Amino acid sequence: MTGAGTTPAVLALALVPAVLWGFTPIFDKRGMAAGGGSVQASLVVALVDSTIYWLVIAALYGRAAFSALTLETAAVFAFAGVVGTAVGRIAIFVGVDRVGASLNSAILSTRPLFATLIALVWLDEPLGPVTGVGIVVLVAGLALLTVSRGGDLTGWAPRDLLWPIAAAATFAVANVARRYGMLESPLSALEAVALNETAGLVALAAYAVAVGGRDALERPRESYRYFAGSGLLTTVAMLSLMAALGLEGGRIALVDPLVATAPFFTLLFAAVLLRDVERVTRGVVAGAALIVAGAVLITL
Repeated sequence: MTGAGTTPAVLALALVPAVLWGFTPIFDKRGMAAGGGSVQASLVVALVDSTIYWLVIAALYGRAAFSALTLETAAVFAFAGVVGTAVGRIAIFVGVDRVGASLNSAILSTRPLFATLIALVWLDEPLGPVTGVGIVVLVAGLALLTVSRGGDLTGWAPRDLLWPIAAAATFAVANVARRYGMLESPLSALEAVALNETAGLVALAAYAVAVGGRDALERPRESYRYFAGSGLLTTVAMLSLMAALGLEGGRIALVDPLVATAPFFTLLFAAVLLRDVERVTRGVVAGAALIVAGAVLITL
């Protein structure tokens, strides 16, 4: 049964990014294994989805697009784009490259922990007993992953886990900003996600120029194909996420845990499609399960 104010549409829209973001790490890992780089990958994904969003907006809204846009709303989605789309995605790709798709995806589900800490520090929200148990369970899941002997077959150091943890933190901040923007603005989910991704694209392009320009993009052609595929999946996932957050029952406490089930899909896909580059062990599965369970408890 769905809770008060929750509709099947919210549940369905939140599960779409869970499945798609469960599969994108497969493309990401293949792209990195083919010689791709984190900045290149982030740029390609942002370029693909931004282009598609703007083309659809032009077709659907024409000159009426963004007629309800205010400076405050633009700033909110620009902030979310820079933090989540730019900084977060670079951290994701580095994490996928170093620890593997399965571990990286599992650790990304710690987002609710950071969202709770944000609320505790800046909003002075109380930390209830169920939330406390969730934090303990989630941390236990992280500890189990560090000794799981799974992930990338070439091996990794515990400090490499800081990359997906950093990505989870940036996505938590970005999701809170997106939810605020969707509630405070009459913009459609499509317009909002276009602003979000375009801001991230601009930030990524500026960073690429600063760190090496064309050198950051001179990668094997095969890697571009994988990252373009990841971008297409991300296009649908981001739009579905924004639509879920924009519905009346699309609370962060409901949407985020559903999206956080993505690791289970990644584990399934990785076990079948990434056997030559990474290992999915029982420890990885158990650690992912604990992290998702802890995330759900935290948001409850």
